[in-house]
Amino acid sequence: MIQSSLILFEQYGFHGVSVNQIVENVGTSKGGFYHHFTSKDELLFEIHDTFITHVLEKGVYAYETHHSPTQKLKAIVKEFVNVFGLYKAHISVFYQESTYLKQQYQRSVKDKRDQFKQIVMRTIEEGKKSGEFREELSVEITTMAILGMVNWIYKWYRQSGANTMDEIGDIFVDLILHAVLQTETISKDNYKEILLDLPFFAKGNRNG
Repeated sequence: MIQSSLILFEQYGFHGVSVNQIVENVGTSKGGFYHHFTSKDELLFEIHDTFITHVLEKGVYAYETHHSPTQKLKAIVKEFVNVFGLYKAHISVFYQESTYLKQQYQRSVKDKRDQFKQIVMRTIEEGKKSGEFREELSVEITTMAILGMVNWIYKWYRQSGANTMDEIGDIFVDLILHAVLQTETISKDNYKEILLDLPFFAKGNRNG
C-alpha cells in the first residue's frame, strides 16, 4: 500500500490523492486501508519514518562500530548517501509534502532527525579533539553542511545516471574528508589508505 501511495503522491501530490484512489490502485477496500492506517496523515508519516529509522539505525551502528572519528564519518556518510538509492521515492514525497504533516507527527520526525544530527556532531567534535580533524572547524556549520549536501541528492539523483549510488557515496566521502581532515593528513600517502576500502577509489578512479 505504501508503494502504491508513493507513486500516486509523486504524480498528484498529497492533497491531490484521496483514500479512495489509494485503495482502488491497491485493489483493496477502505476497511483494508484503515486497518493499517488511521488516516492519510499517518500514511505520510510512515513514509518518512521508514527511511529516517533506517538512516538512524545505520548511523548509530557506524558510530558504535568504528573507533576513529575518520572511520566513523566515512561510514555515516556512506550509509546516509545509500538511503537515497534505497528510498528515493519515500524521500522525494516526504520533502515535497512534509508541510502537511500534523503536529504530533512533525515532533516525531524532528526527534529522529535531531538524533541523527547529534551523531554527526559528536563525530566532528571527536575528530577535532583527537587531532584528526581541523581545529578551526565549526561543529554546527560543518554538520549542517554535510546534512545539506547529502539531503539534496533526492533532487538530482537518477538511477540511469553515470554513477551508481555506491560510487556517489565514495565521492561524497572524499569531498567531506578533504573538508574536515588536517591538511597534512590529506597531503600524505596515508590518505590513499583511508580511501582504499571505497570501491570507487580502489578501482583507480583517483589520480592524486
